[in-house]
Amino acid sequence: MPGIDKLPIEETLEDSPQTRSLLGVFEEDATAISNYMNQLYQAMHRIYDAQNELSAATHLTSKLLKEYEKQRFPLGGDDEVMSSTLQQFSKVIDELSSCHAVLSTQLADAMMFPITQFKERDLKEILTLKEVFQIASNDHDAAINRYSRLSKKRENDKVKYEVTEDVYTSRKKQHQTMMHYFCALNTLQYKKKIALLEPLLGYMQAQISFFKMGSENLNDQLEEFLTNIGTSVQNVRREMDSDVETMQQTIEDLEVASDPLYVPDPDPTKFPVHRNLTRKAGYLNARNKTGLVSSTWDRQFYFTQGGNLMSQARGDVAGGLAMDIDNCSVMAVDCEDRRYCFQITSFDGKKSSILQAESKKDHEEWICTINNISKQIYLSENPEEIAARVNQSALEAVTPSPSFQQRHESLRPAGQSRPPTARTSSSGSLGSESTNLAALSLDSLVAPDTPIQFDIISPVCEDQSGQAKASGQGGRRTNPFGESGGGTKSETEESILHQLFIVRFLGSMEVKSDDNPDVVYETMRQILAARAIHNIFRMTESHLLVTCDCLKLIDPQTQVTRLTFPLPSVVLYATHQENKRLFGFVLRTSGGRSESNLSSVCYIFESNNEGEKICDSVGLAKQIALHAELDRRASEKQKEIERVKEKQQKELSKQKQIEKDLEEQSRLIAASSRPNQASSEGQFVVLSSSQSEESDLGEEGKKRESEA
Repeated sequence: MPGIDKLPIEETLEDSPQTRSLLGVFEEDATAISNYMNQLYQAMHRIYDAQNELSAATHLTSKLLKEYEKQRFPLGGDDEVMSSTLQQFSKVIDELSSCHAVLSTQLADAMMFPITQFKERDLKEILTLKEVFQIASNDHDAAINRYSRLSKKRENDKVKYEVTEDVYTSRKKQHQTMMHYFCALNTLQYKKKIALLEPLLGYMQAQISFFKMGSENLNDQLEEFLTNIGTSVQNVRREMDSDVETMQQTIEDLEVASDPLYVPDPDPTKFPVHRNLTRKAGYLNARNKTGLVSSTWDRQFYFTQGGNLMSQARGDVAGGLAMDIDNCSVMAVDCEDRRYCFQITSFDGKKSSILQAESKKDHEEWICTINNISKQIYLSENPEEIAARVNQSALEAVTPSPSFQQRHESLRPAGQSRPPTARTSSSGSLGSESTNLAALSLDSLVAPDTPIQFDIISPVCEDQSGQAKASGQGGRRTNPFGESGGGTKSETEESILHQLFIVRFLGSMEVKSDDNPDVVYETMRQILAARAIHNIFRMTESHLLVTCDCLKLIDPQTQVTRLTFPLPSVVLYATHQENKRLFGFVLRTSGGRSESNLSSVCYIFESNNEGEKICDSVGLAKQIALHAELDRRASEKQKEIERVKEKQQKELSKQKQIEKDLEEQSRLIAASSRPNQASSEGQFVVLSSSQSEESDLGEEGKKRESEA
């Protein structure tokens, strides 16, 4: 006989939707078997109960056996050997329908007992196990739901222990019940054949023994056929016993091997994290928003298929597309006080999804797998090998980052003398002028042991904190759209350019050179590799405001300025050569008290596919600032010329006034020297004094005129 379809007992612990769908097929088959066996039982019971209806009952049995091939059994419906065997039986039974077919004792022992035992014991056992499995499955779902709602901030060891113990017990109960249920359904396929063939064989033997005198009607061919059927039944029974023994041994082995897996968060030392996966499947809790502030969490089965993340509810035959994860970004997030949450954002930033893993191992594996798929490694011939090689090369290329305290202590190294001329240019202009720098090694751009900063703290914030406090603007809220809330206007609000971008801070590190775009590329490579090696997936999201004076990082929720980068200090900026979402810029700051002691820090960000736009915006801001500076200098020069002209005009008018006074003096002197003018002595004295004063003024005027 052909092979028997079986349920995979090894996949009971995973409990995937595919397994549930296959289980539904077996349950449907069991229902069909039960319906068919009930009909066959009723037919044979009529043979047993009524001698007068023996002929009719035998005819009905023959008819049912003929209709077996028309039955739509989900499993084994196309068993041609069984169909042909039953067809042969139907013919023989139809021939014997006219004979005396009543021997109640023999029929009860040989025909009714096997089918009754199958109906009352085996089929009822299937129904009982189905009910027990449904209860265990519901209890496991409820326990998982309670475990998922465990608080991350307010952990209670007693509550956590009780919930974990509940998950362990319910999962173990479901696993064991499911394995026994699968075993019973697999065994049913054998018992179905036995229950069909053994009663018929007993019936035929009873008829043969009853009609010994009519043995001449039974030819040798029929006896050979019955002998073959008996041998087949024995073979099926032996195969069933062997398969049952194998399944029982498998159940015992799986119970021992699966015991550590019943715990929802297994020991990471025994079950290490696989970081080179390009395919993964498992249950996740998905967050669905139901209102402005309310949300629900649904547990679904997720699996990756190429560059797509698929979801499948329990009972569904196939999964549906949840998100396109090509070129996506994934990071760990804190959400509603739940553990092991991570967020997936599509490449265009228009769609995001927050999911919760069951354990820390699953949490890290999902993030690593989605990162590998986002890089389109799955398109290669050996994706896992390439992913392992990429991670290994990143591990060899990057030195582990020290603590944040060491990072701050090493942020200000001893200054080196630099030429005073600073060069501010974009990546495009630098690309055409960097022929001499192309031969530099990577070590001359970024030192191998340079520490990496992954948070938002930077020396720029420390250098400007004193200035912010002195001006009374520390922690001030910034309006990113340049709208003034009061009478006083800041420099940002008076700026011509205001462009806002959503960015995520990846990291920063000190660099040796700031006049070659390779510095930015090498910094990107080292920071991304370090994040992948040390499992740093969390990124700080901010709003980058580009103005003609500075670059500002603004908190998107509180609108508080986190960092301010003066635009003249931004000496280099560039986007990644392949991934246009990544961009960075080099900031030149004073590393000590003297102006010649300078240091350069490269900052790397990730945007929503707007890296080139941000660099273009920074370039536009620097051009506007340059033109504004040129206009300011021209205006100051014009004002200086006007001041010189105004001063000359004042001197000229003063000189004219002096000349006018001298003419008036001369006229008065000439009038006072006339002989016919009669005057008293006192008057002559007054005239003498006034004349002396006018003569002194005239001399001073002449001196000023000569000086002019």
